Amino acid sequence: MTLGLALTATVITTAASAAPHSALAGRLVLTNSDNGHSVARSVGDDTEIRLKASRERGLTYTWTMPSTRDAHVLTRTVGGTTPAGDAYAILHAESPGTSTISAVRQCHPDPGHKCPRAIAPWKVTIKVS
Repeated sequence: MTLGLALTATVITTAASAAPHSALAGRLVLTNSDNGHSVARSVGDDTEIRLKASRERGLTYTWTMPSTRDAHVLTRTVGGTTPAGDAYAILHAESPGTSTISAVRQCHPDPGHKCPRAIAPWKVTIKVS
């Protein structure tokens, strides 16, 4: 019996960790680590984007507000940025199709520091059926 429970727990843990995102109460939540992923959604579903700013060695990296290319597929119902540089959005799946959600990470140096010239885009493709 114990072996069966351990095996079941292992299978569930493995399946959950393989997912590139998390689902909370029917809402898909995408974060910094989901960059480059593709996900499937259904018409009527909401997708939440939560991008966290970071700070290291005199540099602060902030995010632009997530946006979508195809508003007829995904409509942003909420979105913005925080004073700390985090960005968030909630997108509602309106109709079947494919849309890309994107944001850009920007560098802000402290006095005496310089930002690298690299741009760090964040992108997720959502296919709505």
